[in-house]
This record gives sequence, C-alpha cells and structure tokens, in this order.
Amino acid sequence: MTTQITSARPAAGPLKGARRRPPASSATTVGRPGFAWALPAAVFFTLFAIVPLIMVAVLSFMSWDGLSSPEFVGTDNWSRLMDDPVMLNSIWLTLLLTVLGVVLQTPLSILLGVWAAGHQRNRAVLSVIYFIPLLLSATAVSVLWRALLDPNFGIPAEAAWLFGDGNLFGEQATAIGVLAFVSTWQFTPFHTLIYQGAARAVPQVLYQAAEIDGAGRYRQFFHITLPQLRNSMITSMILMIVGGLTTFETVLILTQGGPGTDTTISAYYMYDKAFKSFDYGTGSAIALVLVVAATVISLIVVRVSGYDKMRSSMEGVS
Repeated sequence: MTTQITSARPAAGPLKGARRRPPASSATTVGRPGFAWALPAAVFFTLFAIVPLIMVAVLSFMSWDGLSSPEFVGTDNWSRLMDDPVMLNSIWLTLLLTVLGVVLQTPLSILLGVWAAGHQRNRAVLSVIYFIPLLLSATAVSVLWRALLDPNFGIPAEAAWLFGDGNLFGEQATAIGVLAFVSTWQFTPFHTLIYQGAARAVPQVLYQAAEIDGAGRYRQFFHITLPQLRNSMITSMILMIVGGLTTFETVLILTQGGPGTDTTISAYYMYDKAFKSFDYGTGSAIALVLVVAATVISLIVVRVSGYDKMRSSMEGVS
C-alpha cells in the first residue's frame, strides 16, 4: 500500500503590479442622498410655510375680528376687495414700486458687482463701506431715513433751496420717490454681491481671446460679461420682484400709507385691514393675492427668460 503525497499548490495571488479593487459596499457607493436628508427641512417648511398658507386661505373665506369665533361668509371678502378702490389702487402702487426697484437696482447692481469683482486699488475697503446698508434691518434703515428726511429737523430743512418746503412725504410723487430711493439704497448691495460672485466666475480665457481680437473694455462688457451674467440677472430680478411685492416696513415707518392712501401698497393695506380694522378675513384674502401674484410673476419671468431651459454649468451658456 502506497501513500501518495501531493503538495498543495498555493492559490493564485494577484499579479504583481495589478491594482486591487475595493470591495463593493453601500458605504462606498456614491449617489444622490436619500429623502431622510431632506426630511428636517421638509418638516420645517411644512410647519412654517405650507400650514400657515392653508390657514390663511381658509381664513380668507371667514369673518373674524380676532376675538370671537370665525364665521364662514363664503366669497364676501373677495367680492368687497374687487369693488374696493383702495385695494385696486394699492395693486397699482405695488406694481409701480416693484418696477421702479427693478429698473433702478438692476443696472446699479451690475455695474457695482462687476467693478467689485476686479482688482482695483482700495476695492476691498470701498466694498465694505458700500455694503453697510446690507447689515441693517429694513426697520433701522427706514427709521434712519425718516430722521434724515424730516421736514423740520432733517436735510430738507437745511437745504430749502433744493427741497422747497421740505415735506417730501406730503405729495404722492415725492413720497413714492423716497420709497424707491430708500429701497434702492438698502437692497442694491445684496444684488451687487450676486453679480460680484457671478462676474468672478466668468472664465478669463474669454477676455484674453477678446483682447487678442482687439475688443476693448466696453465691447467685452456688453458681449462677454452681460451674457455670462444672464442666470444671475434672472435670479436677482425674481428676488427684486418678490421683495417689491412684499415690502411693508419701509411704507409703515416712512409714510404710513399717506398722504391719504397715496402710498398704500397691498402689503400695508393687508396690515391696515387685519391689525387696525380687525378684519382678518379681508386681510387674509389680500395676503393670498400677494402670494399668488408673486408666484405667478416669478414663473412668468422664468418661462419668458428661458431660465428653466438652462442646462450648462456655465453662466449664460445654453
């Protein structure tokens, strides 16, 4: 009887120099985060945005003075609003101030943002000084300008040759001009930041190629910078529109809707109805009108501008 002894051959190992692959596991899989990551934000948005909006929509069909029990009145609040001349005038004033804000702030923000994106001397110091209004609240800014423009003790009282009787809040035209100026002074730095970041993201190779072709600064600005700022411009305009439709503190502190109702915009009229007249049903209806108007106008801007069709990661490239 013979015993055959066989030597076990070692298992074939990896070839020398071959790259080992890490074991596949869920931990190494890179993908889109699950819904659990968005759950806290979704809960927060639902509790503080969706639920209050639904409550306002329901309350717009109620009659409620804030003390007694709400009473269902159907569409009576809406019918009164459609026949209310103050409400119709407030819509027109709101749209006027919104358009003025877009027209005044957009060119200033673009020019200042492109300038702040450069490497000029003392640019950082001047930018910090210019951005100070952005650090103040709307209430603080309104109180500041109310004191500065006071007809008895402010700048108009010291420069009667320029301001006449000094009462800039006594006529509709000058009062609207003050509101547009204060809003521009406060919010232009915010939109400047948007354009500053976008201008710095423009590839420098585009400017280098333009210089080789003999294009000057003005042609570079209009043919390179502005097209590359397209997405940022649309975003900034949407923020201006939504901000203009919901402006409240500035009117409350500077003009209180006056003289008369000449500066009573929709947001202030909502406050007047709800918290002064204790008509929360009508105030809720006005609030719902503002929400719908801001949403519809923003969607129209996005659709008309083609912003929703942008697929490139580069600004202005479709």
